[in-house]
Amino acid sequence: MYSHTKKVGSVGRYGPRIGRKLRDEIKKVEDLQKTSKCPDCGKKVARVSSGIWECRSCGVKFAGGAYTPTRKR
Repeated sequence: MYSHTKKVGSVGRYGPRIGRKLRDEIKKVEDLQKTSKCPDCGKKVARVSSGIWECRSCGVKFAGGAYTPTRKR
């Protein structure tokens, strides 16, 4: 797989191809995706497709944002 560096994290796979500002924006979005929590149990969620999220532990599926799971009650 790709060699990620400490400084740029997961966007190190792009290298210098897309520019620093775009890589910074992508890093923010990817970090939000990875730290998202389930609104019911508070554990990690996974993105099934655009706007559909599923909790890894309790199995609840819900609709939210395309890149971050926002759910209104």
